[in-house]
Amino acid sequence: MNSDRGASQRKLDFTCEGEPMRPAELLRPELTDPARIDQPALSAFSADALMEQVVDVDNLDMAWRQVRRNRGAPGPDGMTIQEFEAWAREHWPRVRQQLLDGTYRPSPVRRKTIPKEGGGERLLGIPNVVERLIQQAICQVLTPIFDPTFSESSFGFRPGRSAHGAAKRVQQIIRQGHSHCADVDLSKFFDRAQHDVLMRILSRKVHDRRVLRLIGRYLRAGVMVEGVLQPTPEGCPQGGPLSPLLSNILLDNLDKELERRGLPFVRYADDFMIFVRSERSARRVFASVQRFLTRHLKLVVNELKSSVRAARGCEYLGFTFVGKRATIKVSAKKLNTFKRRIKEITGRSRGISMTRRLSELRGYMRGWMGYFGLARQFDTFVALDGWIRRRVRMCHWKQWRYPRTKIRKLRQLGVNLDWAIKHGISRKGYWRLSRSPALRTGMSTKWLEQQGLLSLKQLWGALAPLRGTA
Repeated sequence: MNSDRGASQRKLDFTCEGEPMRPAELLRPELTDPARIDQPALSAFSADALMEQVVDVDNLDMAWRQVRRNRGAPGPDGMTIQEFEAWAREHWPRVRQQLLDGTYRPSPVRRKTIPKEGGGERLLGIPNVVERLIQQAICQVLTPIFDPTFSESSFGFRPGRSAHGAAKRVQQIIRQGHSHCADVDLSKFFDRAQHDVLMRILSRKVHDRRVLRLIGRYLRAGVMVEGVLQPTPEGCPQGGPLSPLLSNILLDNLDKELERRGLPFVRYADDFMIFVRSERSARRVFASVQRFLTRHLKLVVNELKSSVRAARGCEYLGFTFVGKRATIKVSAKKLNTFKRRIKEITGRSRGISMTRRLSELRGYMRGWMGYFGLARQFDTFVALDGWIRRRVRMCHWKQWRYPRTKIRKLRQLGVNLDWAIKHGISRKGYWRLSRSPALRTGMSTKWLEQQGLLSLKQLWGALAPLRGTA
């Protein structure tokens, strides 16, 4: 994984200067490329010439950097990021001309299923690298057109916005006295989004028929399931760069309707909550929003997962909001998921080195705390630190294996001889001995930090500015 980090700095040439000569009747003289230093800014293009913005050299360079940064698995053709560079040097001029002519045909995506935390499976569609590049380039052109008009209560997949902003907004609404909420769950939103509704909304602002036609072809490109092509008459498969923007464009109609009604809400992609001041109002709002989604956006509400509940104590994006001040905390479900993953990494029977184990721990703990550092749970994180240290001590104790090795290691860590012998020959279990005085003295907190073990408490403290207004 790390061997490819420096490669993202290399640039791929999209100027098409090495394109072979072709018959004059196949070329479009009005769309020839000037020298790169003379390329106009994207805003200089006409609103009816969005495709020229898509294939603009600077836009493609930016898109390529993003695709490389995201890495990602190969699509149905099996081509990797590294292999695409050589492929693009030979074939990109032809792809570019097809895009400008409006004749480009996207390839189907590869089906990938991942388990959901609450049960079931989430269907992903992994496009080929060239499709990810084109979709990212389209997304960069359409975002400045649509994003400025999106609701201030929409936080998912938007520049400068995040789940932290959504959680803080929920906290603010609850503090304003909205005691109940309608938690609406859309049933398989990305699999059931209606193409005709989405294309109709897109056409209100996108007037370049080539771009509209290309997006429609992406939606209908199909999916490869175990080598068999299956059509996609509906849905917007997750996995490509374009699907998050399309989801926001489709659900923006819902945002505008809620704003028209004066209802405070928070939406992150297809996950949204509407807040009111009484349970009766919440039930009425839930029913009317369900009718709107069904009639106007042709979407289905999952009534089993949707509910009307008290705002305090509700769960949203992995956070819960408790107490009179709606204090943000990590939900019990996410804490259990965290502990389950730590147990997997620190499993005694994995048969990996402690260096690799601690490296995996560092990566997971940094990422987890980077998200949940918004929560105000100092005592919880301190307790988790102690539990993680005990699990790491247990792994060291298991790897030392033989009594003679255990005694020698404990002596090297400063444990007196009597304690070292007593613990080294003990027949008690690894987990029980991991909290014994000898192991806690020898493998102290400072020693574990020197070995590379991170502390959730220290990570949480470093993220204090994140909780400034939470």
